[in-house]
Amino acid sequence: MRIVCAPDSFKGSMSALVAAQAMRDGVHRAVPAAECVLVPMADGGEGTVAALAAVVGAELFTVTATDALGRPVRAEYAYLESSRLAVIEVAAAAGLALLRRNELDIARASTFGVGAMVLDALDRGARRLIVGLGGSATNDAGSGLMTALGARFLDADGVELAPGGAALAGLERVDLSGLDPRVATLQVQVACDVENALLGLRGCSAVFGPQKGATISEVHALDAALTRWADVVEPLVGRRVRDLPSSGAAGGLGACLAAFFDAELVGGAGLVADTVGLASQLSGADWVFTGEGTVDALTMSGKTPWGVLEVARSAGVPVVIFAGRVAPDASALLAYGVTALVPITPDNQPLSAALAAGPQNLANATERVARLLLT
Repeated sequence: MRIVCAPDSFKGSMSALVAAQAMRDGVHRAVPAAECVLVPMADGGEGTVAALAAVVGAELFTVTATDALGRPVRAEYAYLESSRLAVIEVAAAAGLALLRRNELDIARASTFGVGAMVLDALDRGARRLIVGLGGSATNDAGSGLMTALGARFLDADGVELAPGGAALAGLERVDLSGLDPRVATLQVQVACDVENALLGLRGCSAVFGPQKGATISEVHALDAALTRWADVVEPLVGRRVRDLPSSGAAGGLGACLAAFFDAELVGGAGLVADTVGLASQLSGADWVFTGEGTVDALTMSGKTPWGVLEVARSAGVPVVIFAGRVAPDASALLAYGVTALVPITPDNQPLSAALAAGPQNLANATERVARLLLT
């Protein structure tokens, strides 16, 4: 029996690698001779760097950057020297999880720290870049990142704008004369975990702004500011980016990378699957086990289990999805070829205990499923 263990991280409980190892342990309790292939996965959100580094053998580096409010923070990224590939998560520097709830300030939150990570990767020799956009606290259309790389965002008097998305309402001109010249040859792929465009009712300000602390009035102001950004930037770069799927990811950073880097915006789970060679790992497999903390109908919008399912369906390999919580509407996944949805948390176990016992619970659940498959 050959089983591919390809889970995402279980947020607050275990990394994707730890989850894959727990799956393997559970399988081996039931079927000691089973071959388990560990392929930690991610969808562009937190855990993308760790998942890719674990599979492709990239080295991890830590750089001093700044968080979304400009405070020093140590941010980690992965670099694979053989292919000159760097993998960066926006959340490592400008992440929502780095701020307390009472610190959220979406109007002035900046991606400047992400730019510091890009600069460090360029100094190390990177010529290819994968950027995971999940988990940001920002809404500045990447203006902070571009500022770190040497661009200047100016108002009508030629004064450089303050950090953050709100200030973009006064944008008159972008000066690229000081932009780091290495940007011109950098190949960028963007791993997106949402498909929202930049503007409007389904844009990043309206949909994700409230999660980042925006009031209703701030949502309208931020959307207007991003509209101004698009009106100035699109003629400058000669391409329309405001309507691109995922251009609103990470508060418009998707639009920024598409505009200034001609980056490819793709589903994060699919990009990670391609990078780690999931399709080739599934060759000859009998089953693939995947999962994440919560599985629900939104999983089909591009989360990791859905990305794994798409690859597995093409390979003709059946899929079992494990989760800390399986929502009732997750049953929709069964119509797309998922064999089983398996909750790993014992009945009545408190959340804090469930998070602490995540690896054990996952191993136990995987063992039960493996015994049923053997039978």
